[in-house]
Amino acid sequence: MSLAGVPVDFILFAMTLLGVAVFHHQTLYVALAGLAAITLFKLLFGDFSGVAGIEGLVRLLGHEWVTLANLLGLLLGFALLSDHFERSGVPALLPHYLPDDWKGGLCLLLLVFVMSSFLDNIAAAMIGGTMAAVLYQKRVHIGFLAGIVAASNAGGSGSVVGDTTTTMMWIAGVKPGQVFEAYVAAGTAMLIFGVVAARQQHAYQPIMKENPQDAKLHGSRLAIVAIILMSAIAANVYFNLSDPSVLEHWPVIGLAVWVAIFATAPWRRPNWSLLPEAFKGSVFLLSLVLCAAMMPVQHLPPASWQSALGLGFVSAIFDNIPLTALALRQGGYDWGFLAYAVGFGGSMIWFGSSAGVALSNIYPEARSVGAWLKGGWHVAVAYVIGFFVLLLVLGWHPDAKL
Repeated sequence: MSLAGVPVDFILFAMTLLGVAVFHHQTLYVALAGLAAITLFKLLFGDFSGVAGIEGLVRLLGHEWVTLANLLGLLLGFALLSDHFERSGVPALLPHYLPDDWKGGLCLLLLVFVMSSFLDNIAAAMIGGTMAAVLYQKRVHIGFLAGIVAASNAGGSGSVVGDTTTTMMWIAGVKPGQVFEAYVAAGTAMLIFGVVAARQQHAYQPIMKENPQDAKLHGSRLAIVAIILMSAIAANVYFNLSDPSVLEHWPVIGLAVWVAIFATAPWRRPNWSLLPEAFKGSVFLLSLVLCAAMMPVQHLPPASWQSALGLGFVSAIFDNIPLTALALRQGGYDWGFLAYAVGFGGSMIWFGSSAGVALSNIYPEARSVGAWLKGGWHVAVAYVIGFFVLLLVLGWHPDAKL
C-alpha cells in the first residue's frame, strides 16, 4: 500500500523520526508509538519480508533478536565503561596540558576525536562539553559546541566500538578494516572544522586554565576500560575465525562485555545507578532499529556513492541508527563511506545525532537550528570536503549484501 507512490511503511517511519526531532523530550514514547503503529499496519495491511500476519512478525523477531540483544548489551555496558573512564581522572588532568591560545581549543577537539574512537560518541561529547565549560568559564561559542559534536561523531565513524552505527555494522558482519577507511574522510573534516571552531571560540572567550584540584590518575579504572573493550573485540575475532555461525545465532559480543564488567566489578565497583536511564535510551534506539527492520528496502534508491553522500544530509534530520539499519538490510554500500556519512552527517544539526542531543542538556542554547547552522556552518563544509577526499583517495568499492 502506498500514497503518492511512497509506501505507507516509509511514511509512518518518517513521521516517527519527525516526532523524535520535534518532541525531543519524549523520544522514548514517540519511538514506541511509531513502532506500535508500523507493526499494526503491517499486521493488518502488509507483510514482513513476504510473510504476512503473526507468523511474519515472529520470523522477523527471530531473525533480529541477536542484533537487538547485542546492541542492548553494548549500549548498557558502554554506559558503565564511559563512567569508568570519566572517573579515571584523565578528563580532569588533560586540560592542564593544553596550549593557551586557539590551539588549545583545537587540541580539546582532537582529544574528543580520539576518545570517541574507543568510547561511545555520546560519552566523548559529554566529556568534551564538561571540559569546555571549565576551560572557557561556561562561555562556549555555538560553533565550538557544533565542533565538539562533530569531533565525537567523526572520531567514532572509523571505529567499530566508537559509534552505535559502526557497532551495528560490525555485528552485521562488516570487517573493522572496512569501517576504519572512514578516517580518511573524518580526519580531513576534523582539520577543517576543528581550526575554524577553535578560532571562533578563542575570539569569543579565550581559554582560562586552572590547575586541577585533587585530580589524579586512577590506573585501575583505565585498565577496566581496556579489559571491557578487549573482551568485545576478542570474542568477535575468536568466533569469526573458529565458528562464525555462533555470531549469527547468539549475542556473543554483548555477552562478552558483560562478562568483563562482572569480572572486574570486585576490583572497582561500576556505577549501577546509571543503568535505568541508559536502559530507557537503549529501548528508544532499539525501537527505531526494529522499525527500520520492517521497512521494504526494495523501494530504496540503489546503493551508490551519491546515495551515501545524501544519507549524510538525511542523517542531520533523522536519526542515524535507523538509517544504518536500512542500509545494512539493503546492502551494496562501501561501508567506510556509509560509516562516515551517517556518523558524521548528523553533526550538521543539533538533534541529528545522540551526541548533539546529549550535549544540549549541558548547553540549552544549542537547541536552536538557526544558531547551530549559523555558528556551525563549517561542519557541513567539512563533511562534503571529507567525503570527496575519501572518494578521490580510496574510490568507491561496494560490498555485497550482508
